[in-house]
Amino acid sequence: MNRYNNLSKILIAVIALVFSPSCKKSFLDETLKMSRGNDFYKTDEGILQLAAGGYYQVFTNPTNGEWYFCHTQYGTDEFHVGGDASNGPWNNYDANLTPGLTTNGNLQGANVMWDALYIGIGDANLLIQNATASTSTSTAIKNTALGEGYFFRAYNYLRLVQQWGAVPLKTTPSIKVELEFKRADPKDVYAQIIADFTKAKDLLPTGGAPARITKDAAAHFLAKAYLARASEINSSWNSSTVAADLAAIGPLCDAVIANHPLASNFAALWNFTGINSANETLPEVILSAQMTNDVTTNNGVGSTQHLYFVARYDIQDQLARDLAGNRPFSRMATTYYDYRIYDRVNDSRFWKSFKTKWTLNGASPVAPNVKGDLGMMFVINQPGDPRNWAKSKICKATVPAGSLIIDPITNHPIPTVYVAYPNGSSSDGALNTDLTTVYQAFPPLNKHLDGSRNALNDVIGHRDFVLARSAETYLIAAEAKIRLAKAGTGSYADALPYINAVRQRAQYASGENRAAYNDGGNTVQSQSLQPPGVISSFYPANSYYESNDIPLTTAASATLAITSVSTLPAQDEFIISTLGLSSAYDRMLCLILNERSRELVGEYLRWEDLSRTKTLVSRAKAFNVEAAANVADKHLLRPIPQTFLDAIRNNDISLTPAEKQAMQNPGY
Repeated sequence: MNRYNNLSKILIAVIALVFSPSCKKSFLDETLKMSRGNDFYKTDEGILQLAAGGYYQVFTNPTNGEWYFCHTQYGTDEFHVGGDASNGPWNNYDANLTPGLTTNGNLQGANVMWDALYIGIGDANLLIQNATASTSTSTAIKNTALGEGYFFRAYNYLRLVQQWGAVPLKTTPSIKVELEFKRADPKDVYAQIIADFTKAKDLLPTGGAPARITKDAAAHFLAKAYLARASEINSSWNSSTVAADLAAIGPLCDAVIANHPLASNFAALWNFTGINSANETLPEVILSAQMTNDVTTNNGVGSTQHLYFVARYDIQDQLARDLAGNRPFSRMATTYYDYRIYDRVNDSRFWKSFKTKWTLNGASPVAPNVKGDLGMMFVINQPGDPRNWAKSKICKATVPAGSLIIDPITNHPIPTVYVAYPNGSSSDGALNTDLTTVYQAFPPLNKHLDGSRNALNDVIGHRDFVLARSAETYLIAAEAKIRLAKAGTGSYADALPYINAVRQRAQYASGENRAAYNDGGNTVQSQSLQPPGVISSFYPANSYYESNDIPLTTAASATLAITSVSTLPAQDEFIISTLGLSSAYDRMLCLILNERSRELVGEYLRWEDLSRTKTLVSRAKAFNVEAAANVADKHLLRPIPQTFLDAIRNNDISLTPAEKQAMQNPGY
């Protein structure tokens, strides 16, 4: 945005503090000449421009690039390294994940998220200052802008404190270069976050979701902040606030839920049909980062998250890369945890969240196959499946031609079939080995796929990025009830109505086609954008029946409602047993974390969930093959960036090595 100075790299490395437009000195003592004075940003037009910049920096900008998933998805139980290990240190917790990790090509440095969040805080501080000083006669504009400013600041500080713990607390704009900062205690940071979200909730309007921040968005994130403060990572200091925090969550969540009913079908949330698709404004969606195909509006920036979950379908027999299949950057591979947690017969969320079939779309099909055949399939079968799946990969290179799997619809062989549990195996990991290209074959998450891009190699996506939806609000309320029960208020069963609301929505309805499938790749604007001779790789079905080996049915699925806290679903009992949990609280916390995955997998929440509950280490060791050997308690927090420590001063003197180490998180 043009209204901010382009500060030197050293200042950005400190915490990317943003000058106000009236600043007369830069870091280099150069005179700053602006076409507009500071007074402009106290006008209605100026305030609206500042707010627009905040939306861009805080919500849209993070979706453009790789640091977002590095900090929120990598290194968890949900995803591990795919075929491209460019950002492997963030998943593997290896010796390269240090304070000095430097951006190099696709590899994201230790400072990238830190800098981005503090730039957003600078924007928020500027908006708050100017909206407060405004003499506007429009209360709606002034109050809304103030509410947005408080929300932006709280939202970014919530990310910061959950990623790094103690962080510098900056609540006013900078009018000169500042190089002296201390890390504020998490207790003080959370107090600021909760105060800001509370102010935002009081000031913001009720309408405008999901494009604009509303009272409900502020209430949702205020509940998240209370839950985070009450979590295990803060147990050394939060005893005085836990009871009140947990008691406040229920009423906040209930009010949001009342205004944001769940979509009747989970698939509707991800039924992206093209630019400005109807699914993006469903009532369940509380807040989202807005994308557009108008480069004059989005400054040429849009979401690139569609790139990172896609497997290398384009290297498979008779398949070709196309717009519908998306560019397969293959950063994040699905883990076996994702296969284990779902009741894949009755819970539709697995089949509506992951892609398991591709159309044979290459320019040169090999007889008897023709274009349009089923070209590749993932069979996500049950452990111990007695059927004779010969290999984890069944193709011409691994089995005799007569042993290929035949598609009963066309009577043609399926060129490539992957099997999660071949030859009756009950052990996880077959898809991680016995592959022509290790980790490049997996059923990808489909929530971000976007075939509406303007060209085959275009990385800029058009679909909005969901930041909050009421299904999560239900689960926030449920977790608060679990924590209250542990403290002696109520019972663990009090959480079940909230959990069951999202579980029962996931059931198949009577008459529903369980094999039906759609994803956002099925939005190609024109066949002319596709490579010559290549058709769409989108296939309008999943592998539900091939995987589950049950007869065709249109009956409603069995209920997913949990009726007893002592007897949890088999999938949860497996995870509980694997992790060696036994207490009632640990079992219920495990249940809610599993339910968050089932509902919210790949929505950029996971690392912070596991960090705040101090379950990251046990879950990464159990379910993330690369992280298992290295993850340790120190990884519950990120390393403070070396660029920050090298740039700041104490009494105008650069920090000594000892002072830098004292400001660093333990273990780094």
